[in-house]
Order: sequence, then structure tokens, then C-alpha cells
Amino acid sequence: MALFPLTSNFQGDFVLQLLPVDTEHTMDQVAAAAAHHSVGRRVASRPGNVMRVRRQGASEPFPRNTTVATSGLAPMECIEIVWEPSTAVC
Repeated sequence: MALFPLTSNFQGDFVLQLLPVDTEHTMDQVAAAAAHHSVGRRVASRPGNVMRVRRQGASEPFPRNTTVATSGLAPMECIEIVWEPSTAVC
């Protein structure tokens, strides 16, 4: 477990954030940490949608259970947090 700095680009936000996370955090935890700085401040919440993390410029997000340590991300690398519609059936 170690502190790991990333740069966060949250969908719909115009501010890039320095995002300190832990190497053992999953991508869901990384998305939640990024949301703390953007959602409800400059980005509206989207209930029912899932936040996903991808490397900047990538078309596919990381699997949600991937940890920072196993992601291959470099310190200070920019990640994008995007909204993905939930596939839950009601």
C-alpha cells in the first residue's frame, strides 16, 4: 500500500485534479475519489449510472476490479472518469 498520484479528468468537468490514491485501490475506488472533487461541484450527479476509469485517450475503461498497482498507470498519468449507463434490470 502506497500513495500514488494521478491526474483526473472527470467527464463534464473543466478542471483537471491532482488525485492521490492508494496503489491497492480498485478503479471503482479511484472513480469515487475523483467524483468527490467534481460531482456536486461542477458536474451533476447521474443516479443509476456507473463511473468508469480509463487511461486518457483510450476507448475502453479498465475493468472495475483492477487495482492501481496492476493497471500499468504511471505516477501523474492522466485518467478519464466517464459515466456508463447502468445495465441493471429493474
